[in-house]
Amino acid sequence: MQNVAISSFYHFIEIQNVEDIRDALLDFCVNSNLLGTILVSNEGFNGTITGEKLDILRAFSFLEDQLELNLSISNKARWNVTKSPPFRRMRVKIKKEIVALGRGDLRPFSKAGKSIEPKDWNKLIKNPEVTLIDTRNKYEIVIGSFPNAINPETDSFREFPSFVDEVNEIDKKKPVAMFCTGGIRCEKAAAYMLEIGYEDVSQLNGGILNYLENIETEENLWEGECFVFDDRVAVDSELRDGNYIQCHACRNPLSIKETESEMYTEGVSCPKCINKISNEKIEGLRERQKQIDLAKKRGEDHIGKVMK
Repeated sequence: MQNVAISSFYHFIEIQNVEDIRDALLDFCVNSNLLGTILVSNEGFNGTITGEKLDILRAFSFLEDQLELNLSISNKARWNVTKSPPFRRMRVKIKKEIVALGRGDLRPFSKAGKSIEPKDWNKLIKNPEVTLIDTRNKYEIVIGSFPNAINPETDSFREFPSFVDEVNEIDKKKPVAMFCTGGIRCEKAAAYMLEIGYEDVSQLNGGILNYLENIETEENLWEGECFVFDDRVAVDSELRDGNYIQCHACRNPLSIKETESEMYTEGVSCPKCINKISNEKIEGLRERQKQIDLAKKRGEDHIGKVMK
């Protein structure tokens, strides 16, 4: 089977006519034989689509024209290839937020932190005056992060404002630097920090994946692996497939040793969650895993994710 392109992308921009954009974009993507999911809201768009690369580029050009963008979406997008599409259909959905912080009123495009390129990131985070914050969730952070980064211990990005509100030791006048997997969460988190009075806020442009892609091994400060929202689960510091799988019950990444536990059942439970889920949910997960196994037998993959 011939490889097809897969691209993840996002952009914060004011969109007033979200329904018109949704309808036009869906029609264009369907007619271009693209599959995937795109979220559209008043704050921008975020999506992952797959198909022929030329067709994806045409979809980007169409969206740029519709929104009168003076930038190339493809230059900011992340690209990969896959042997079989990880989507079964094309969806364009209207959401209150393209990344859920519980603050749909924030506008990162009007009050944004300083976007730091990977080549300048090491110098920034080595500065002892800088407070470094990992804006990802704790199940992502457990397998890798930058040294000395604060772990907010969040289960979801919606909890990030509560973390910030409870942290009193961070001086609002001192520089703060933040990062996430693909750039979207730390960009929105930076807007929140600025809104509540932090004066010097930066975020890693393109996130950890952009950093790993552009920094040479001998200069790479990343420690461990990076959790990703696709079938790879994690990648190492050179973007090779990592050594973890994901528990579909609790979303935690699992090491090979953890999958050998008697408490691990593929798609149903793991040592981290087996005593925390109800029998009703377990039965639902068993049925879900059954459907996944049947899809694999038919040569189909499971659903993918939008950018994080």
